[in-house]
Amino acid sequence: MIYYAFLTAAVTMFSFQFLFNGIFEKEYGNGIRAMFVFSAGSSLVGFLGLLIINGFRFEYTHFSMLMAFLAALDSIGYTYFSLKSLGRINLSLYSMFAMLGGMILPAVTGIIFYDEPLTVGKGICYVLILLALLLSVKKDKKTSGYIYYMGVFMLNGLSGVLSTIFQNAPYEKTSEAGYSMLIALIALVICLVFLPFVKGDGKKLTKKAILSMGGYGVLCRGGNYLLLIALAHLPASAQYPFVTGGVMIISTIICCFTANKPSKREILGVGISFAALLILMFV
Repeated sequence: MIYYAFLTAAVTMFSFQFLFNGIFEKEYGNGIRAMFVFSAGSSLVGFLGLLIINGFRFEYTHFSMLMAFLAALDSIGYTYFSLKSLGRINLSLYSMFAMLGGMILPAVTGIIFYDEPLTVGKGICYVLILLALLLSVKKDKKTSGYIYYMGVFMLNGLSGVLSTIFQNAPYEKTSEAGYSMLIALIALVICLVFLPFVKGDGKKLTKKAILSMGGYGVLCRGGNYLLLIALAHLPASAQYPFVTGGVMIISTIICCFTANKPSKREILGVGISFAALLILMFV
């Protein structure tokens, strides 16, 4: 059960990180330069945090470097599509695309490629979480930009797929903290290389924008680090549905303390998500 505790901590981090995406998009925009600035700032903070967690020890293997490079590209791309999506749709719709991708793609990967069993409990859980997402999402009158929404879906899911491949690969690799550090470092280097060649729209970084980068960096890198630890002991087909349902529950609880109170449909969706997690863990 301790690994479900790790997942719960990661879920809490992910529930808050969406807020920082939205703050940065409002303060600095959602263009190419905004993508590189946000990714660079959040990666720097994430790298420093992971360096402390890993006892200031740097690790390297060829396989870990390759996987970290792919994960860093995925992270930068996900940032771009997230900022673009948040400029077009509400947070509820954005979260649905992100969470569906994060649940479906890694779970399917685990079942098809790593012989993880598709149990009755998992099947019921998938159906209930899908129903909960559809119930909780708020309709949005804006319909343009579907490519950005699908980008969020695919790249958030791909992040879980890459983590699953890393943990299951038979090659020599670093620890979870070392791998997470490599991802943050590579993403930082890529952004710093391209930033001088990308023009912005004249906006300056505000204190809110800087704080949002730092907050996102801590929550995103820390949450993914905990997911990697849990993934070494829990199947992807169980872990990622747990994350999706958990984020829905905690995000709705957070909304109870803001001006944007959850609707009856959202509360019903949370109840269904909670039931789905119980079925996943005990059936």
